[in-house]
Amino acid sequence: MVVRLSCGAISGVDAFRVDLEVDYSRQGMPSFVMVGLAEGAVREARERVLKALQNSSFRIPPGRITVNLAPADRRKEGTAYDLPLALGLLAAAGVIPEECLKPWFFAAELSLDGRLKPVPGALALALLARSEGARGVLVAPENGQEAAMAEGVETFTPRTLGEAVAFLTGNAELAAVCPEPPSEDRDDLLDLADVKGHEKAKRAMEIAAAGAHNLLFIGPPGSGKTMLARRMPGILPPLDREEALEVTKIYSVARLLNGRGLVTVRPFRTPHHSDSSVAIIGGGVPPHPGEVSLAHRGVLFLDELPEFQRQALEVLRQPLEQGRVFISRAAYAVSYPADFMLLAAMNPCPCGYSTDPRHTCTCSAQAVARYRARLSGPLLDRIDLHVEVPAVSYEELQTSHAGPSSAQVRERVVRARQIQTDRYRGTPCRTNADLSGRMLEEYCRLGREEREFLGNAVNALALSARAYTRILRVARTIADLDGAAELSLAHIAEAISCRVLDRGQS
Repeated sequence: MVVRLSCGAISGVDAFRVDLEVDYSRQGMPSFVMVGLAEGAVREARERVLKALQNSSFRIPPGRITVNLAPADRRKEGTAYDLPLALGLLAAAGVIPEECLKPWFFAAELSLDGRLKPVPGALALALLARSEGARGVLVAPENGQEAAMAEGVETFTPRTLGEAVAFLTGNAELAAVCPEPPSEDRDDLLDLADVKGHEKAKRAMEIAAAGAHNLLFIGPPGSGKTMLARRMPGILPPLDREEALEVTKIYSVARLLNGRGLVTVRPFRTPHHSDSSVAIIGGGVPPHPGEVSLAHRGVLFLDELPEFQRQALEVLRQPLEQGRVFISRAAYAVSYPADFMLLAAMNPCPCGYSTDPRHTCTCSAQAVARYRARLSGPLLDRIDLHVEVPAVSYEELQTSHAGPSSAQVRERVVRARQIQTDRYRGTPCRTNADLSGRMLEEYCRLGREEREFLGNAVNALALSARAYTRILRVARTIADLDGAAELSLAHIAEAISCRVLDRGQS
């Protein structure tokens, strides 16, 4: 007897349908064969499932068992096939009717005593079930809130294999999981008002947040670069539901949800400078999202930027331009979303004190040049703003008044983002950082005086075409913060002033 039931496999952060087919026969020598490009954890399911069935008081007579995971030409990984395999075996052996399995999707690991355990990617699997018109999904209790976020399909969470069988056969009732309302907890976010001085850097943070621009802080040790960077999440607008689902799917696949529901605060990832390019960009065996994907719709903060491995920095080029990561290896090819804001910090020289009047720099010109050469020109071109963060004197610390709070800055940022949302509705752009080509010309039109001013700056600073584009994008964001429809000389001048590396400074 052949039984077919539905489950799913993860590719990147999305799921595709897998039909698990079980053929059971009492004729011939007992055997258990699994086909369909099953990886190690899937093949090991045989031992887990048979022992879980035995310990759950289900008896399956010995027979010839063949399991097929279709489509057979795509690799299957993980432990999410344990529950559907157990149910398929029970139906094929005639212990439960096959009809009770057809409207459902299943995804759970089984412990040896029959308890259901969580698996990564439950949200993606629930979204797949919804698109396939399933009646509902059965997952482990720890995956309940996650799967319930897929509105339009019911989620049930039996604790054990026995409970799942009783529910499916109509011998027990289970209540569908009600998703908890999302709550945006900003209490633990640091406040910009705590930072004294650094008005130029704060302004750059506001511009970067308003237009989703990349930002680089340059300053001596202890000047406050990291302190400022850690306050960026507090001035970013909240995630809308579509963005929150995107981020939650990534964290689900990466096993970082830990039973939580919808992620509502924009991610802020801070990898260490010793991390490899695989940790930054993703991949590995099995493939997993990297830091650039975990920072999707949020911030990737790279402290001590020149200390990162050159290869780890160069792999950032593609996601910074395209908002996605494409990873191709001999065994797989996956794609992960990676639309993030890059926030970085660096010293002006190896010792760090070339711009600090209170200390003497001990670096030679050659040492400074080698230090700067760790950052390639193409990478720096992709950073819209580079701003000096000078050391704050004792007198400034004592006399400076607190500036605007993160909540006040966030209000201005949200207004500017709303202007961009209304302007770009129906286009591929979401923010000013996405502008390119014809859209850049359409929305960043310059008058004669502004065009001459920008042309002189491009020639004097020997700016690349990419840097020219970045200046226009930043100027458009500054205009949005001012509520201006057209770009002015002041907007362009401020955008140019936020690129100190182009002027040979720092």
